[in-house]
Amino acid sequence: MQMNDSRLIAAPPAVVWAALLTPEVLKAAVPGCEELTGSVAEGYEAAVVQKVGPVKARFTGLVTFADIVEGQSLTLQGEGKGGAAGFAKGEAKVALEPATLEDGTEGTKLTYAVDAKVGGKLAQLGSRIIDGFARKMADEFFSRFADAVEGPKDSPDAEAEAPVEGEAPKKGWFKRMLGSD
Repeated sequence: MQMNDSRLIAAPPAVVWAALLTPEVLKAAVPGCEELTGSVAEGYEAAVVQKVGPVKARFTGLVTFADIVEGQSLTLQGEGKGGAAGFAKGEAKVALEPATLEDGTEGTKLTYAVDAKVGGKLAQLGSRIIDGFARKMADEFFSRFADAVEGPKDSPDAEAEAPVEGEAPKKGWFKRMLGSD
């Protein structure tokens, strides 16, 4: 399965790049992520619980970074195993470029191309269910990622803080942490 899309994020490319390499942001952005440990150099070990159609499983796996062009692009490669549910593996090529937002402020255009494969019980669900689920996951990931970077859209004065262990991160905490308001 292949997907290509892009998103405008209301933050400068340097902030978006830093967020892509920050485990707390990635953990907050991945739907169902219970654990994320490691580093960019060594890769991240992750545990994610997901339900795809009638199949619910806890996937464990490794995500590594390749083809890193500082501040511009990278490739995320991952493979996860969900026991009897099967496996998923793939890669996402991510590119960043400066963009001007509708309000005239500096932003970032994030473009991604995903190539993924599934096997086991997951593959038996059929491509329509898998494709729909994958698109929903990608959309939710980038929405949550943008929320962590951009901050609240409804109230510019709302306080956003770094996530507290066991709590969902508040919108915009990463951008505020870098002092990029």
